[in-house]
Amino acid sequence: MPTATINGVQLHWELTGSSGQQLVLVHGSWGDHHNWDLVAPGLAAAFRVLTFDRRGHSQSERLVGQGSVEDDVSDLEGLIENLGLAPAHIIGNSFGGSIVLRLAARRPELFRTLVAHEPPLFGLLADQPEAQGALSEIRGRIAAVAQLLETGEAVAGAQQFVETIAFGPGTWDQLPAALRETFVFNAPTWLDEVRDPLSLHLDLRKLRGFTRPAMLSGGGESPPFFGAVLDKLAGALPRATRATVAGAGHVPHLSHPDHYVRMVADFASAD
Repeated sequence: MPTATINGVQLHWELTGSSGQQLVLVHGSWGDHHNWDLVAPGLAAAFRVLTFDRRGHSQSERLVGQGSVEDDVSDLEGLIENLGLAPAHIIGNSFGGSIVLRLAARRPELFRTLVAHEPPLFGLLADQPEAQGALSEIRGRIAAVAQLLETGEAVAGAQQFVETIAFGPGTWDQLPAALRETFVFNAPTWLDEVRDPLSLHLDLRKLRGFTRPAMLSGGGESPPFFGAVLDKLAGALPRATRATVAGAGHVPHLSHPDHYVRMVADFASAD
């Protein structure tokens, strides 16, 4: 993979597809550009597709010290400009979705369209009493994973995350060995994200100036608080549409890749 130095950090990236509009894929926590392997080839049939490892993930550089989600936003901004890809269709999953939404608020002119799947912006639900029980439970699960990582138990922490937050009980042993290794290697960066006080919050007022088409997607089998977050975001984005991937959860590009390719390609092509 080629390397670009963005904001003083070496980022590894890959560009596939020889023609069409630019499409940028931003992975979530724990993973890397390989999270998109099942969908990137299908999307590259119609678009030039950029995938990359976010700072602190896999082949990209990991700095010492507390980082911020704003660092990730600046990296995405700089990489798009460095490679001359703007305006682009910019897609993010989970924490990658949070990064994409923050970039939309900061630099809307970089976008053709925006797609975000279940960004964990739980701070948006602070004023919803009915969501507090579920949010308390997920915060407890996050804290349990963080505690394991803080005591140096990276494997146990990664397994706890996979089975209690991301995929469900018993799924750790079903993952390919290479994916388990990626989770363990990138665990320190997830812990860094959890410690960032900005990571679960977004100023919705800053999204009201984003007038490009935006699609907010959720999994049909995902916990309801993700839908509540998407409702908040849809109310702030002037041209937002909602999509549900039936039978899927938090990572439809892994569980339902063909559906995901059609959904993203159809939305981007309609612009």
